[in-house]
Amino acid sequence: MTFHYRYRKQIILILSLVLIITVSISSVIYFYEPNKEKKVKDLKVEKIKKEKKVEQEPTLYMVDIKGQVINPGIYELSSSSRIIDVITKAGGLTEIADTSVINLSKKIEDEMVIIIYSEYEVTNWIETKEQEKYLQEKCRQEEEGKIENDACITEDATIESTTININTATKEELMTLTGIGEAKADAIISYREQTAFTKIEDLKNVSGIGDSIYNEIKDRITV
Repeated sequence: MTFHYRYRKQIILILSLVLIITVSISSVIYFYEPNKEKKVKDLKVEKIKKEKKVEQEPTLYMVDIKGQVINPGIYELSSSSRIIDVITKAGGLTEIADTSVINLSKKIEDEMVIIIYSEYEVTNWIETKEQEKYLQEKCRQEEEGKIENDACITEDATIESTTININTATKEELMTLTGIGEAKADAIISYREQTAFTKIEDLKNVSGIGDSIYNEIKDRITV
């Protein structure tokens, strides 16, 4: 009996085992690598989704609305909201509300104070603004032994600090000026349609606007 014949079965068995092991290892490598790549890809996609979600989350502002709305109070809205959205959130306007001096399309700001006036307050605009100014000063008034109230509304919070161009301002923007109601705003627009304002003093050429009103608003207008 030759060596080859004696160990032929063992050699065949060993070769078979080697073949089986080789195939198994190849299969594991084949299936593992794609799965690994897929897992890495899935992780990247998930990360991108999370980043996009963070970017898309809106910034929220707290706004205080007062006056002639059904439910005055503090509301939280997205930073892209406008004053009309706050009014809607507060249940809408009361029957005596007058928004002729309010820019309903203006975007809100954080800690914004919105006051919706009544028809009487708009009709008696100068008296209303004087009353507001008095209450603001009274709120912040310093007395001996009294803690100053930093939560008080200041004049800057209710009156725009930016100047208004009387040549281009809308009717609503003009009506935010002290002493300028609907009729005077219409008169300003009619005047500038005929003759553009070249200097702010020209505003006194408009019917109904004298020195007293001009002196009140001269620091808030431009041409």
